[in-house]
Amino acid sequence: MLRWNDKRYHTLDYEMKKTFGQKIIKLSLDGGFTCPNRDGQISDKGCIFCSEMGTGEFAGNRNCDITQQIAQQKQLLSTKWPTGKYIAYFQNFTNTYAPVDKLKELYLEALSATDIVGLALATRPDCLPPEVIDLLGKIAENNYLWVELGLQTRHERSANFIRRGYNLECFIDATDRLKEKNIKVVVHLILGLPGESIDEMLETVRFVGNLGVWGVKLHLLHILKDTDLYKYYRLNPFPLLSRDQYINLVCNTLEILPSSVVVHRVTGDGAKHLLEAPKWSLDKLRVLSGIDKELARRDSYQGSRYQKTSIK
Repeated sequence: MLRWNDKRYHTLDYEMKKTFGQKIIKLSLDGGFTCPNRDGQISDKGCIFCSEMGTGEFAGNRNCDITQQIAQQKQLLSTKWPTGKYIAYFQNFTNTYAPVDKLKELYLEALSATDIVGLALATRPDCLPPEVIDLLGKIAENNYLWVELGLQTRHERSANFIRRGYNLECFIDATDRLKEKNIKVVVHLILGLPGESIDEMLETVRFVGNLGVWGVKLHLLHILKDTDLYKYYRLNPFPLLSRDQYINLVCNTLEILPSSVVVHRVTGDGAKHLLEAPKWSLDKLRVLSGIDKELARRDSYQGSRYQKTSIK
């Protein structure tokens, strides 16, 4: 049976220690970006689940420059991790949505900071024009880099509901173009979207598992109070996954993902003061422990039921 140290799935912590030989810590930074789904280019409403902080409640202060944010984030995390190296993570909003010269300036400032060993960028597949892909390709030649894309679901019905703003073909094209430049791709998926069956959620997972991406992030659907999803939920209550349902679903997800895929997270973090539901998600350690226990009960592991199929 495959094992990744003490885990039955391929964790980011395992991958970082294997690559760098020590603990690697992500520093969440705010590059001062917005999003075409907010500034009117596509929409002025944003994705239905996105908070006012652009899902970056734990990011740095955008009123400070990147060097200052890195220093502040290091200090903030020093109690939990007094030693280690760092990934500079541009987290909230769309972190390739600016002129390429501005992007280069921000990225290189982050990479030049002390103890920074790599760069992570969260963005949209429709915000990766050729000149940005070329810049990222050049950075990736000499630096550790991954790019995160928020697919969330492969189903157009759900994509329209969450106001994603791009189609599946756009996502596939961006993924292919990043891979052509040897850039690691991480895909965000949301489990528990209203109206999606378990089979449909797993269909999305199988689709992503056969794209040849480097990593995935699994998110439990959260209802945050400063979002349009919160307003919709108050007017149109829909069933949310229970803890046991979610744990079982994550284990099913891990089993059908290739063992090579790096699992960056298996549940999301909702800011406590904003979280409307599900409240059980605040006990993250219990969720993580539950996943470990369920995989052990099954005597199973990531990739145990993976089958390579066409993505068409």
